[in-house]
Amino acid sequence: MRKLIYAMNLTLDGYISAPGDDISWSGPPSDELFQWWLDQELASSLTLYGRKLWETMSSYWPTGDQQPDATPAQIEFARNWRDTPKVVFSSTIEKVDWNTRLVTGDAIGEITRLKADDGGPMTVGGATLAGAAMRAGLIDEYVLVTHPVLVGGGTPFFAALDSWVNLNLMEGREIADGVLMARYETRR
Repeated sequence: MRKLIYAMNLTLDGYISAPGDDISWSGPPSDELFQWWLDQELASSLTLYGRKLWETMSSYWPTGDQQPDATPAQIEFARNWRDTPKVVFSSTIEKVDWNTRLVTGDAIGEITRLKADDGGPMTVGGATLAGAAMRAGLIDEYVLVTHPVLVGGGTPFFAALDSWVNLNLMEGREIADGVLMARYETRR
């Protein structure tokens, strides 16, 4: 059975975006933080996206390695992003590209099926999709990359849950410039 990991940047007060879907609070990542995210992406065999995160990622990374100021890590990230299989869950998108499959129906049923398959770890991104996976008890690991900023509202990292989810801390450390990473596994 595959592991499902939910990992995103968030503010100290728990938001992945400020009001108006503003993610400028995270600023451009330091080289250390960018390398850390690259390492996470390289370890994933399948990425699951909700519509908003897909639109953000697909607006830049297909050609991110062709930018004149791209660092070696950004070049590797762009190539890996294109090559890694992806599934986008959306009822409004009509077409996807770059090694991606579109699912317009039952997201929880499809994630459950994908988890039952053989293969390496999967990551899920996007608050709405991850929230549905949380409520269904499908997330095995949570990775919080917390930036030292408060935004006071917006899109929360954690969805409202019907019951508690107990976690075990697996790892915690500063990545760079006050950005903290904490990795938790779900206690089953």
